[in-house]
Amino acid sequence: DHGKTIVLVKTAHVSSQSVLDVQAAINHYKPDAVCVELDAQRAQAILNPNDWEKTDIVSIIKSKQSLYLLANLILSNYQKKIADDLNVALGAEMMEAIHIAQDQNIPLHFIDRNIQTTFSRIWNRLTLREKINLLTELVFSTFSNEQITEAQLEAMKESDMIEEALAQIQGKYTTIKTVLIDERDQYMAAKIKTAPGDVIVAIIGAAHAQGIKDYLHQSVNLQELDTVPPKKVTAKIAGWIIPITIVALIIATFSIDVSLGWQQIKTWVLLNGSFAAVGTALVLAHPLTILVAFVVAPISSLSPLLAVGWFTGLVEAFLNKPTVQDLQNVAKDFKSLKTIFKNKFIKILLVVIMANLFSSIATFLSSFQIIRNLLNFK
Repeated sequence: DHGKTIVLVKTAHVSSQSVLDVQAAINHYKPDAVCVELDAQRAQAILNPNDWEKTDIVSIIKSKQSLYLLANLILSNYQKKIADDLNVALGAEMMEAIHIAQDQNIPLHFIDRNIQTTFSRIWNRLTLREKINLLTELVFSTFSNEQITEAQLEAMKESDMIEEALAQIQGKYTTIKTVLIDERDQYMAAKIKTAPGDVIVAIIGAAHAQGIKDYLHQSVNLQELDTVPPKKVTAKIAGWIIPITIVALIIATFSIDVSLGWQQIKTWVLLNGSFAAVGTALVLAHPLTILVAFVVAPISSLSPLLAVGWFTGLVEAFLNKPTVQDLQNVAKDFKSLKTIFKNKFIKILLVVIMANLFSSIATFLSSFQIIRNLLNFK
């Protein structure tokens, strides 16, 4: 391509042979740049696994990253399970490429798209029903004791680790394949093509080889692939329509019958508060956190700018501050329900998510009940 020599080294993320292939390719071609199928964030996690200890749970809650982080934990846990079953080091071939490039002073480029961008693009394209189904399946897969078969292990040697972790659900959601595989093929091809130098060695998973090869000869809109589309105007409007409608219905009820108006307020407060409290109680939150969920949910549900999970998460973090040991044991503690609830860091994430989820369910239920009360009034 324009006088460049691009060498694609196809690796299997769970094969020790891949490490030898990486060494041979870099030493043979002596490239001007080495590209690896990682984004900067995942590379940092592989090279510095103890960085978990610096994670600030409060900033995660405030930046609305709780659900993303939990999904990432589920994914990482599954990948670790695969690596343990195969008795291999996760991402060993990528680490080898990084170390060789650093030792030989070869410019290193992380060519994969930020995993958060990939997850966000998938999430934004799913329907509400698909989101609920996806979360349910991810959670159940986390606690599954099903052993990986020899046939599955062989298939993994030709697959992308992120793709493999979602393989069980990918077939049901075409959006996942489009964003997870096709878009990343385009993205990485563009990054490889624009890497400086005449000889480029790219270390990629075997599952991406053909796609990247095809896209090397095509024009790719990198900026579009690297952005998370903003919420649709209709979605933003809908976020305000529901609370405005609820308030309008309650006011209308007061104009018809004052006692019924108070009954409507009672319905809204009790349903929202109770559901949010139950959601946080299910993940064994502190009693004060449960109380905060009950008090805040009826108010936060009337504003798309607020979320009860922010408040419950911050209170839980204040009352049960995670220790360095909690952060160090995140991956290990994610293996069973018993250890999950003992880990304060994981519990805080669950408190945020469950409070928001149950509050959302209550908003719809109480809305229907308020409409029903108004229609049935005689």
